[in-house]
Amino acid sequence: MNLWSFTFTTNWISLLFLALAFFLVFFKNPSFLSSQNMAAIEESPKSIYDFTVKDARGNDVRLSNYRGKVLLVVNVASKCGLTESNYKELNVLYEKYKDQGFEILAFPCNQFAWQEPGTNDEIQETACTRFKAEFPIFAKIDVDGKNAAPLYKFLKSEKGGLLVDAIKWNFTKFLVNKEGKVVERYAPRTSPLQIEKDIQNLLSSSLSGYPGTS
Repeated sequence: MNLWSFTFTTNWISLLFLALAFFLVFFKNPSFLSSQNMAAIEESPKSIYDFTVKDARGNDVRLSNYRGKVLLVVNVASKCGLTESNYKELNVLYEKYKDQGFEILAFPCNQFAWQEPGTNDEIQETACTRFKAEFPIFAKIDVDGKNAAPLYKFLKSEKGGLLVDAIKWNFTKFLVNKEGKVVERYAPRTSPLQIEKDIQNLLSSSLSGYPGTS
């Protein structure tokens, strides 16, 4: 057998093995092609509008309700060294831009030095009375680990952090455009007023992206 014949035969044998493997995987294991699995692939989240979260009273809130708005999503805590300044500046932004299509979505989290230990009712009371928050305060969630809220898994997958994607501390912020796409992520020590220009740019634009600064 010459070299050409040997190569030709070897290629055909390889193709036969591939065909056999395909048959065993896809036809002997119907779940691979089940409508459920196909649906799961097709239904993978494309924007934050694909998520439903809980408000402080445990009611479902579809984030598609915020379609067409510029959103700032932030994990908050009541007993953090960053709490006073962040709530103060978030309030300034909210008051200034809420009538222009801007919304802040606050998600309490107790994963960082246990600085949000209260119940949802207690957190709501503190945020609204002590810190004068008028924007929505949702139910307490995990933002990291195996129990991380699906929304936060999505946010982190869209905009990873420095070195690792995990949320590193309270008051990490994600900026979302009018189409529900995550366009920027800001570190906890980036004050809300520092990103005012980015918010203004998104409010004045319907584009799906924004060249912000990490």
